[in-house]
Amino acid sequence: MTYNEQRAARAKGLRQSVFAPAATAVFFGVSGASLIVPSAALAQSYNFSSVQIVGTEKIEAATILAYLGFGKNETVSAAQLNDAYQRLQGSGLFDTVRLQPSGRTLVVRVQEQAFISRINIEGNRREDDEDLIAIIQSRPRQVFSPAVAERDAQVIAEYYAQKGRLAAEVTPRIIRRTNGRVDLVFEVIEGRVSEIERLSFSGNRSFADSRLRRVLTSKQAGLLRAFVQSDTYDPGRIEFDKQVLTDFYNSRGFVDFRAEAVAAEAGSSRDGYQVTFKITEGQQFSVGQVNTISEVDGVDTAEFERAARLRQGGVYNPSDVDNAIARMERLAAQKGLNFITVEPRIVRNEREGTLDVTLAITRGPRVIVERIDIEGNQTTLDRVVRSEFRTVEGDPFNPREIRRAAERIRALGYFANVDVQAREGSASDRVVVDVDVEEQGTGSLSFGASYSTASGFGLNASFSESNFLGRGQYISAEFNWGVAVRNYSFSFAEPRLLGRDLELGINAFYYDTLASANANYDTTRLLVEPYLEFPISPSSRVAVKAGVRGSNIANVDPASSAVLMAEAGRGWQIGGHAGLTYTFDSAISGLDDMSRFFLEIDTEVGGLGADNQYLKATALARAQTRIMNDEVTLRAEVEGGALYSIGGAGARVTDRFTLGPEKVRGFRFNGTGPRDLTVANTDALGGNYFVAARVEAQFPLGLPEEYGISGGVFADVGSLWGLDNTLGGTIDDAFYLRSSVGASLFWDTPIGPLRFNYSIPVVKQGYDREGRFEVTIQTQF
Repeated sequence: MTYNEQRAARAKGLRQSVFAPAATAVFFGVSGASLIVPSAALAQSYNFSSVQIVGTEKIEAATILAYLGFGKNETVSAAQLNDAYQRLQGSGLFDTVRLQPSGRTLVVRVQEQAFISRINIEGNRREDDEDLIAIIQSRPRQVFSPAVAERDAQVIAEYYAQKGRLAAEVTPRIIRRTNGRVDLVFEVIEGRVSEIERLSFSGNRSFADSRLRRVLTSKQAGLLRAFVQSDTYDPGRIEFDKQVLTDFYNSRGFVDFRAEAVAAEAGSSRDGYQVTFKITEGQQFSVGQVNTISEVDGVDTAEFERAARLRQGGVYNPSDVDNAIARMERLAAQKGLNFITVEPRIVRNEREGTLDVTLAITRGPRVIVERIDIEGNQTTLDRVVRSEFRTVEGDPFNPREIRRAAERIRALGYFANVDVQAREGSASDRVVVDVDVEEQGTGSLSFGASYSTASGFGLNASFSESNFLGRGQYISAEFNWGVAVRNYSFSFAEPRLLGRDLELGINAFYYDTLASANANYDTTRLLVEPYLEFPISPSSRVAVKAGVRGSNIANVDPASSAVLMAEAGRGWQIGGHAGLTYTFDSAISGLDDMSRFFLEIDTEVGGLGADNQYLKATALARAQTRIMNDEVTLRAEVEGGALYSIGGAGARVTDRFTLGPEKVRGFRFNGTGPRDLTVANTDALGGNYFVAARVEAQFPLGLPEEYGISGGVFADVGSLWGLDNTLGGTIDDAFYLRSSVGASLFWDTPIGPLRFNYSIPVVKQGYDREGRFEVTIQTQF
């Protein structure tokens, strides 16, 4: 039996069995409710000097008189009397209504509906009463309605179905109390979770089942089935996955792709399903000739062609065309060319496997946006949603821009569902944009424990909210208490300052490390840093920052280097700093990109007001691509940094760079770099310069996809060098390369993607400290 058939059967059973007595009573009550008017008097009028009300207990007489709609000594026709009867019956306050003229007295006989005294949920072990009561329509102190209670039962059953319990049954019952009151009870049989036993595909030739399964949001039931909800059978999620597959294939040149049907059959387990996606891939196309033409006088097509940046030869991706159109329409708006649209005209060359693209600049219809209506946002302010529109009331209507606004609203992560539709406004040349959203939770509070070789055992607590007070603001606080490390941090950001794409925020932290196996001294660092971030292109952003940075070195072991002793003797150093951060990200939001490039450059001048002033710069470049039909992911990273003292006593160990496992795997934190080998502790002193490069490959291991386990190999190389004070040359701070190779195990778990690394240092110095095994939370970009 399919999901819809099960729902229909449950609903039919509820109507036939649960509410049979109540439905019968309602039927005869409504049938017995009547307007008693002699047939010979249907055309005559009435004039009542009094109204007699019979049968009320809780409803006041004034309420009934108000529904009648006429007063004493008024002439009333039979039609008006019938309308009064219909209003009383339609009020929902009464089981039965009878209007009976008796001379100059109108007798109103009613039987009141019962009122709900309380609502209880019974049999629910996995869902809280409060969560279930919040989604139903019935409420205490409201009139009881059997039809509403039946609908509420269906809503609760559907709520369980969304969580994979398709066999859940909900039965509404009433317990009659005195004074016309009832207790409404929903008896719940939760049933077992309906899991996806197998996800398979038919018709796929270019990509293996294993690759397509990684694209889907639905997952097969695996080892962690007790913790993972995405392996429950949800028809809504399956429909969404059809669109996910379509986007995946379209972005790889398969423009004719169709997810024709989804067959869901009962598996070997009574509560399991085997889901098969029946697909048609079609032919893969690349970009053929690209031309730009104009059907509007006075438009320079060469300038628009440069803005499009669409080139011949690559795999055809609809998003590339959409981005080209967006850039061209943005240029038209900057030139004051209103109602200009760019129309893509595609010519198929089946034999060559190419699509010729002509971008036609045309004059669109003169339609303006009359109004943007937003509904469903109970907490989120209207202005947060409106800020994602580049169009305001009175602007030319651009359907493509409205679609992009809908994508930006979804990307906020504040809403479970977003529906944006345009309809005709007060005139044919006006459009009203309706935005209907459904909010979802945006905050998190977590407590946990941790262990690392660098800082030992620790406890941590964190709080974050990405839609603070419904204003779209981000706030977070984190506290970590460890044996060797104590960290307190706070962040706040307003991403839409003054309603523009302008982010104003502040970051602050207090970081305390105690003497451990990695260092024989204590350090304290603090930072308070406001910043302002803004875009300079669709893919690039710049942040301007300024603030206060402080550090202290204390409790240096007597067996440590004289460099550290001298730096600790300078005490607390607190100084101002200012800088710029540039980021570039080629990612296309919402798509599973085959290739991606990320670049970050950070510059800072600091130590203002302290005993050392410095210039500091770092750069990081990442690239990622997929090969072998997307089965293998290749990643490469290159980064480097430089610290240059421009006056004062020189940089301290708290200012300099380190080269730990986050840069070159196989070495411990503070495990490489310049050291003072003339003393017993041989502490790492850090370096003024560093460079590192990392390459890795991630690939499937042949295990079932539901395990979420894949493998990888990597190779790292890097160096850390340079000190302001080498104690007359007794400390070797020269450039020495370190390198390592290793293997990784990737595991997607409910707490996040974990990564297990085993590294073997290849090139090293004799005094380096190795760290071959490492467990981290995998960073993805």
